[in-house]
Amino acid sequence: MAAARVATRLWCTLPTGRGRSRDDRPISGIAAPVSEMSTVSLGDGRTVAVESWGEGSPLYLMHGWGGWRGQLGGFVEPLVGRGHRVVALDALSHGESGPGHFGPRRTNGLEMMESFRAVANVFGPPAGVIAHSLGCAVAAWAIAEGMVAPRRLAFVAPAVGPVPHIRRFVRAIGGTVRTELAMLRHLEDMLGRPMSTFDTLRLGDDMPETLIIHDRADKEVGFAEAEQFAQRWASARLEATNGLGHQRILRDAAVIERVATFLTSP
Repeated sequence: MAAARVATRLWCTLPTGRGRSRDDRPISGIAAPVSEMSTVSLGDGRTVAVESWGEGSPLYLMHGWGGWRGQLGGFVEPLVGRGHRVVALDALSHGESGPGHFGPRRTNGLEMMESFRAVANVFGPPAGVIAHSLGCAVAAWAIAEGMVAPRRLAFVAPAVGPVPHIRRFVRAIGGTVRTELAMLRHLEDMLGRPMSTFDTLRLGDDMPETLIIHDRADKEVGFAEAEQFAQRWASARLEATNGLGHQRILRDAAVIERVATFLTSP
């Protein structure tokens, strides 16, 4: 079905925007932690850009769909100051990483998970993970498949997974239910697994202690998705903010401090 093929291609193309390209990493100086840049190879020509700061047990930063590591840069200094190494990556086709199997600016959630796994294999088991938007689902999938086993998770504006967003996306481009079903089949063929695999709500029994922070006015990922997490994951607790939206929440001082305290407290 031609419409479904076009929809699938559009879906796998990364969005752009000022919020997604914002850089909040510490500015190098006497007081700021010094960063180290490196790349991690997935062994088939694909490479992932990684930046790390500090020493100690690693805490990972996982950006969302169309984002990059700089968006979560505000978390670096407080975590390094608490004695941790902070490891931030750009998933394939994002930021400064190389393209994935589908070319520049095109990828999928499975490649994001592969990126996370490859970096964790090099930098060591995570003590915790801070993730944003779809990056939260990516972290959950990696845990469910035994790739990583962090002690705690901090989810900021989490998306439960792709399927609800696919439905809205198809409607937004004028597609029908038939287009949606055909698109889901295309994606399953591409990923080699059923889309039900990516339903994060069913994973709650296997997840570590999780703090969820979500803004009630988030226009990109509705607050209802965070409420679903909190209802279905016994390990999760939800804290709401007001007026920060989907991107500004990542650089709010109170949110940063709350997350840092949660991840580093005994």
